[in-house]
Amino acid sequence: MLANMNHEIYQMVSQTKLLPLYTATDLSCLNLLEEILIKHDVRLIEVTFRSEQALEAMRILAKSKELVVGAGTVRTLQQAKDAVANGARFIVSPALVPEVVEYCIEQGIPVFPGTATPSDIQKATEYGINVVKFFPADIYGGLKAIQALHGPFYDVKFLPTGGINADNYQAYLAHPAVVSVGGSFIISEKLIQQDQGMTADRVLGELVSRL
Repeated sequence: MLANMNHEIYQMVSQTKLLPLYTATDLSCLNLLEEILIKHDVRLIEVTFRSEQALEAMRILAKSKELVVGAGTVRTLQQAKDAVANGARFIVSPALVPEVVEYCIEQGIPVFPGTATPSDIQKATEYGINVVKFFPADIYGGLKAIQALHGPFYDVKFLPTGGINADNYQAYLAHPAVVSVGGSFIISEKLIQQDQGMTADRVLGELVSRL
């Protein structure tokens, strides 16, 4: 069983409020990525398995120990194991994958399984998980859905991703059941590649200032 919110990484997620979702295709951007995140005291990064460079990016970012690195889009047990071997300290999945959840519980690794329905959330709670990813948030009803789900699942916190952006993230964070929000709108490789990261720095700074 997981005592989710008592784990230091869940506490960090809750305190930081923003969980950047990052897809790495150019490893030369990682130093600047780390600098910008540290500058704005966002010490968490979810590196997704959406590119061939994912594991190497996790390894590089974890090496300095300045950021808490997690793996995102984890769909298989092997991906979870590979991510942890390369420095990932938490796992995020687009769905509730039993073998991934069970591995994380056995290893004491925080896991955020993707949920969208009451059945998904119920399965998560049966594993002792009380913080779940809600994905894709916009497609499955957004804040209205979270409000409805919060009724029966009053002891569950949500990490919504998918359709979260600079215009609506504050509304999500204002809901008591939302522990944090995630997405590539927080920082991305594309933004970092613009004008030596000045755009990414400005965007993240504005997001943090409005928390």
